[in-house]
Amino acid sequence: MPSTKIERPEDGLRVAKRYLRRERLLSGLVIVVVVSLFLLTYVTMSLLPAIVVAAVLIIIARAPILQSKGTVRLQTDTEFETVVDAFIGPTPPVLALQWGVADEVIIKDETPTYPTSYLLGLRSAEPSVHTRTVTTPNEAQQVELEILVNDKPWATYTARIRNADEQTTIDVEHTSNRRFGLRRVPQQLLAKRYRDAAIMAQGFTVVERDAHFGL
Repeated sequence: MPSTKIERPEDGLRVAKRYLRRERLLSGLVIVVVVSLFLLTYVTMSLLPAIVVAAVLIIIARAPILQSKGTVRLQTDTEFETVVDAFIGPTPPVLALQWGVADEVIIKDETPTYPTSYLLGLRSAEPSVHTRTVTTPNEAQQVELEILVNDKPWATYTARIRNADEQTTIDVEHTSNRRFGLRRVPQQLLAKRYRDAAIMAQGFTVVERDAHFGL
């Protein structure tokens, strides 16, 4: 089945691209630090201790020991139905850093997919978003966004959308379905800074956020 290319919201896309540039610089810096520690050990001691240090650093950095989770409350003057449509659409506002850093957004087998290349195109990933909706008794709309990467569970976002005080309020709970290593901590901290900026660029106010990662 042929895929369909989707246009992305420009305001969120601009923030995501700024994040991507800084994330690449940060990832490069982490590599430089690891290589520097290896060379320092080699110069001050010998090759064998340097290899041991490098092996230990790689194991510690890559070991999947951390998991991220949290909640965020958003508000907007946009009508309830329009907000629901945005969340069930191919570019949900809370996933701006996912669809914004992708090479493109396509509908593949009726599923929004974000093919993404990195390491100068040497590696790639294909996140996809599977959406489920439920109308709750108080006429709020619940939207569950399950993200798969290369068909493996990655993260789940559950948004509860309702009318409140002439505004639309969205309570989002998110959790990662896959643990990550310490090498991802700088990336997580940087994403925390840009995630809210990307959401606000799309017309939402971040009322409060509680995001953290741990064992």
